[in-house]
Order: sequence, then structure tokens, then C-alpha cells
Amino acid sequence: MINKKFIEKLKSEYTDSGSERRQIGSLANVALFESKKIIFALHRGDLKPAEEKFKEVEAILAKLDKNFGVIRLYQEGPFKAAVEEYVEAKMLYLVLSGQKLDVIKGIKLNYETYLGGICDLIGEMVRVATNEAAAGKFVRVKEIKELVNEIMAQLVDFDLTGYLRTKYDQARGHLRKIEQMDYEIKLRKD
Repeated sequence: MINKKFIEKLKSEYTDSGSERRQIGSLANVALFESKKIIFALHRGDLKPAEEKFKEVEAILAKLDKNFGVIRLYQEGPFKAAVEEYVEAKMLYLVLSGQKLDVIKGIKLNYETYLGGICDLIGEMVRVATNEAAAGKFVRVKEIKELVNEIMAQLVDFDLTGYLRTKYDQARGHLRKIEQMDYEIKLRKD
């Protein structure tokens, strides 16, 4: 014997959850791709267009939070990927505009999002350093390497596991790349 009202309630909740998942995924994908565009703009040195795009992404994230709540949002992979990409873009913006890495106000983000975004930031900083080296701005490469070292010195204090450990290991690999780049610059100068 089955309580049909119970089954109908489960079916309704399941259907609602699927609808929410699609809505979250759709908006989160827009936020993800716009965050990627911000990163590309920052690599080109286009800070103003990046600032405008940040407003768009932040409006999307605020809408998602209003409609679904942060607890529901973090149950969905596309949302987690989008906010991590947003944090990566925001942290890169802070670095390139000479500001401190700090909490992002106005958006509810968890520690995993921050740590994942900061680990990914290292790779973006190596790309910036590569572009600076290609432009002959070797002093800037050294400055970026020092900042990467500073960030990594903070990250090493975390005993990261699972997904975040993978991110950390990737960041360490990027650190080695910028150290190698700095070493090769020194060899060529001497």
C-alpha cells in the first residue's frame, strides 16, 4: 500500500527541482562565459570594459541568489563553476589594478569558491607575466613572480584535499613556470 499523496508530493518536488536546476544552469552559464570575457579583457589591459562586465555578472549572481538562495545554488555544479570563474576574474582585476586580494562584497561566496578562484588566479598571473616578458617588461615579470610567491606562501598553510588540492597542485605548477621564466630572463641579461 502506497500513500498516493506522498508520491505526488515527491513527484512535484522532483519536477520543481529539475526546473530550478535548468534555470540556475542557464544563468550560471551566462555568468561563467561573461567572467571568462572579463579575464580576456584584463589580459588585453581593458580595465573599463571589464568593470562593466563585472556589473552584468554581479547582477546575474544577485538575481540567482534572490530567486533560489545561496544554499540551493551551491547544490548545482554550473553555479559553483560560474562563481569560481567570477572570483578568479575579480582577483585578477584586483591584482592588475594594484589592490589587495580581499573579500568580495555584495555576493555570498564560500571558502571553496575563494580558494579555487585564487588557485586559478595563479595561472592567469603567469599568462600576464608571459605577455609582459614578450613585451620586454622584465621588471614586471619579477614583480608578478613575487606576488605569486606571496599568494602561494599563504595557500601552503591550508591542508587542501580533494578538488581544492588539485587546484593547488595546478597553482604550484604555474609557480614553477614563472620561476623558470624569471630564471631564463636572468640568464639572458647576464
